[in-house]
Amino acid sequence: MRISAAQRTENENRIRAAMDRLLRGQMPPGGKCDIKTLASEAAVDRTAFYGSHPYAHLRTEFERRVQALQDVGEIPDPREAQITRLKAEITKLRDRLAKSEQTIDELTDFRTQALARIAAQHEEIVRLREAALGTSRVSRLPAPRTTVIGTCS
Repeated sequence: MRISAAQRTENENRIRAAMDRLLRGQMPPGGKCDIKTLASEAAVDRTAFYGSHPYAHLRTEFERRVQALQDVGEIPDPREAQITRLKAEITKLRDRLAKSEQTIDELTDFRTQALARIAAQHEEIVRLREAALGTSRVSRLPAPRTTVIGTCS
């Protein structure tokens, strides 16, 4: 069915208004910043945006504007923005987890080495004490005397 020039202008105005709303992030429930939602919001058949149909130039304009927003770091679709943010957060948390695991491994190795050194030092001390007991040149010092301090009357 053919539409009149006035109807086509009215449809284009509705499409542009819907396009502006979507690009400002005003998504309908369950909608995205895409052609399907644009067609639905403008009450226009989605197929009119493809090929040589009457609103193909508006689809191109919409896609160009969406890409321009994305190029400057803005994502008009709040769900897409949330997905992008969560993906970045997941990457950051994975990196943090990997660093934590590496630190734990390093500290475990350090603890193992420290315990081995302490055990070796203990063995050396025990060996030296036993060697000192068998040597006659080593004499033991007397135990310190304890003195009682009296009070004057």
